[in-house]
Amino acid sequence: MKTRELLVVGGGPAGLAVAIRARQRDVSVTVIDARKPPIDKACGEGLMPDGVALLQELGVELTAGDRRDFVGIRYLDGATRAEARFPTRPGWGVRRRTLHQAMVRRAEDCGVDLRWGVTATGYRDGVVETREGSFEARYVVAADGLRSPMRRLAGLEGAPAKRRRFGHRRHYRIAPWSEHVEVYWQEGCEAYVTPVAEDQVGIAVLSDDPGRAEGSWLDLFPALAERVAGAECVSRNRGAGPLRQRASRVCSGRLALVGDAGGYLDAITGEGLSVAFHQAFAVVDAIEANDLPRYAREHRRILRLPDAMTGLLLAIERRPRLRRRVVAALAAEPDVFARFLAVHAREAAPMSIGAGGLARLLRRVIAGTPASGSRSVARPVA
Repeated sequence: MKTRELLVVGGGPAGLAVAIRARQRDVSVTVIDARKPPIDKACGEGLMPDGVALLQELGVELTAGDRRDFVGIRYLDGATRAEARFPTRPGWGVRRRTLHQAMVRRAEDCGVDLRWGVTATGYRDGVVETREGSFEARYVVAADGLRSPMRRLAGLEGAPAKRRRFGHRRHYRIAPWSEHVEVYWQEGCEAYVTPVAEDQVGIAVLSDDPGRAEGSWLDLFPALAERVAGAECVSRNRGAGPLRQRASRVCSGRLALVGDAGGYLDAITGEGLSVAFHQAFAVVDAIEANDLPRYAREHRRILRLPDAMTGLLLAIERRPRLRRRVVAALAAEPDVFARFLAVHAREAAPMSIGAGGLARLLRRVIAGTPASGSRSVARPVA
């Protein structure tokens, strides 16, 4: 058993981002994962503009045929449609398997020691036990997903959440009809449509019902069902959940939790991959500085804004009448919606929304802006 500088448990996008970034900083790294590539999972498959920038900084190459640009977000609630564009650059829709294959290639090129089919069975400070033997490292990063075994093995499991939400995802062979990620709102669930290729869209549904089958949830969105009627389904239904997971803390001794392993609130804002990449950069900075508590502080900073946005949307999602008023207000105030989206994409500071814009939006929500036939398009924020 040799001592490595860094051991990453989990070879999905979060773990590979840590490994690639570590090699860019000349840190030796081994990745172990119980699965073998390409690794797929239930995912909305939209990468926000800040996540795209970090992926490119890692040197991960995705050709135009591997992905599809999207320029913003569109909300559809009955007859109401509100949309806004990112201020400077697009996001990417990309199949999870395609993204994983590209990141594996980049990790191999960087000299990452990749060990597939290796399952972590135990942990003591700096040492991970597996059926193939023990792996010791100066630092260990657990990036093994939503139901992280390493989080449990390290005694970092948080209290279970009261509300349980679940996600399902499938793909359809059909040319994307929008250059936006579309969000269809319905009582108790939302459907997200992401263009992922020139001839393919991914549809993800979030719901409180873990057993909702693909056919039954699509029936809840008649306009969306009509869009994909007759289109070939090109992937099997994949589910995930409960989405809300808590960690008691994200650092313990020589161990750090990254990505979903470090706790997860909900997928309603579509920021999971981007947040994981920000955390990957932050944990490597902390390792290089030999100061793991620094990562814990950065982890809180990274999650502060997305958790606030997610919490706000979840609160709105639980109240159908309020949700309809908010979507109608965003449709009536497209510039305010665009500023929210710029903040959401980390391309503008929260203060840029402005007190006046917030006040106008709140007045419309309180007054109940008529929703029938509403349609508005927000121009990019300068």
